[in-house]
Amino acid sequence: MKIVIVGGVAGGASAAARARRLSEDAEIVILERGDYVSFANCGMPYHIGGEIKKRSDLLMSTPEYFREQFLTDVRIGHEATAIDRSGKSVRVIERGTGREYDEPYDKLVLCQGAAPIRPDLPGIDHPRILYLRTIPDMDRIKELVDGGAKTAIVIGAGYIGLEMVEALVHRGLKVDLVELQEQVLPALDPEMTSDVQYHLEEKGVRVRLGTGARAFHDVSGRVEVELDNGGSVAADFVLMAIGVRPESQMAEAAGLELGVRGAVKVDAHMRTSDPDIYAAGDMVEVTDTVTGEPVNIPLAGPANRQGRIIADNILGRESTYTTSQGTAIVKAFDLTAAATGASEKTLRRVGREFTKIYLHPFGHAIYYPGTAHMHTKVIFDPEDGKILGAQIIGRDGVDKRIDIFAVAVRTGLTVYDLEQLELAYAPSYGSAKDPVNMAGFVGANVLDGIIRFWFPEDHPGKTSQGTVLDVRTPKEYGRGHLSGAVLIPLDELRSRLEEVRKLPEPIYIYCLTGIRSYLAYRILEMNGFKDLYNLAGGWKTFNCCHRTRMPDGSIGALHAEYE
Repeated sequence: MKIVIVGGVAGGASAAARARRLSEDAEIVILERGDYVSFANCGMPYHIGGEIKKRSDLLMSTPEYFREQFLTDVRIGHEATAIDRSGKSVRVIERGTGREYDEPYDKLVLCQGAAPIRPDLPGIDHPRILYLRTIPDMDRIKELVDGGAKTAIVIGAGYIGLEMVEALVHRGLKVDLVELQEQVLPALDPEMTSDVQYHLEEKGVRVRLGTGARAFHDVSGRVEVELDNGGSVAADFVLMAIGVRPESQMAEAAGLELGVRGAVKVDAHMRTSDPDIYAAGDMVEVTDTVTGEPVNIPLAGPANRQGRIIADNILGRESTYTTSQGTAIVKAFDLTAAATGASEKTLRRVGREFTKIYLHPFGHAIYYPGTAHMHTKVIFDPEDGKILGAQIIGRDGVDKRIDIFAVAVRTGLTVYDLEQLELAYAPSYGSAKDPVNMAGFVGANVLDGIIRFWFPEDHPGKTSQGTVLDVRTPKEYGRGHLSGAVLIPLDELRSRLEEVRKLPEPIYIYCLTGIRSYLAYRILEMNGFKDLYNLAGGWKTFNCCHRTRMPDGSIGALHAEYE
């Protein structure tokens, strides 16, 4: 059995290593057009930023290691250019010499990844318009930074864009961040990202949303970006981070079936439309866990698992890849943003019913130093409570909770299941009622009819038809409140019920995070009030949706004072 793998890094390297662990007899060849067979591309921004000091730490496995440990014929600088499916061979160019040859295979594995999107714009060939995908890309950026670059423009506010913004600011550069959408982190719902935007601005980043590049011009060796809003900005270099596209040209030329965004179609065994050709990683189409739609999700974790699954199937161990849910996390200075499963935007687009909740639990016990509120959004099915997605923005504990929600999405857990989860607790790590449990409690209350929510987008359309009731303290009210809101602090509510009875219904209650307003809701309902709604996530979430600036100058949910 001869297995030829085109491409290394996550999928290809995993396929080769797994194949050798399953067979001592298989002949394994890796054709890698670059000079590095396996490297930590996710770590490259942190080497540029200085957190990872040694460049060699990013080189996970060398060709020599693969040859010695896995008896694999690794050929760096060898680029596969065409597939002869009938002859079962791959055309290869040895880049250093220009020599061409045909490499036969019994099974072919395509792990060619994805390439950065390069927009067709005037001036796009400027030598200081850069991308970050490979080790040489990283070296070029670091060379400019080490060489004294003072300013940079990052185009694209996704995960790579934000990581690079942080890295460059850490190195002392002034950075402009340009994003075509009206929010940073476009994969998340907009109200979940405003605090990330504000935090970037606090760190000195000039965030330019709702605009894109129209053209690029040379200005004495620097790059001027002409924006489509009529403005312009110039810097020592530009980093393009507007996404990637599958490297599927060779597969398409060979007649393999393609799907969404030009990604290669594969079955559950990672086989392409040719039973002797497999594919994995950023170049393949997968199925969305929640919506069931075909999607292309370029993430390292799925690529590694897919490479392993391919080796299993080639060597007689039936193994399947099910779905991808897009679990991702990113550090943006002192904040962490994470998401898993479907967003509200996605569910609205596909027309699927859902219910959402917001809550602001602390990362660990409030009396133990070093914690803060986590802005948490959980989306679930309104009938059975099955978790469909979650998003969290916070300073501590975000990674732990998003992984639990990811398991919930993967395994079909409901809000009722979240209530019952027994999770590790010590004051420095969590709370006796973990934020995940709290999400379960709130979600179960919704399904059981114990609470009804109103949302920031309901203001002022719906709320103008009734009364907005603020149950915070007078001091909090004085710092900022909804226009026309009636103030009755929670601790005065029972003694002022007759006053409340004179207010027009529905009554839309709110506090800082939704906890005191929930208590107020229960008090009112048990005293005969019927048409009640509690603001989901409270004043904190409202400020993330409406981007209200507080009288003290702070802005957004994570900047509001603790409840």
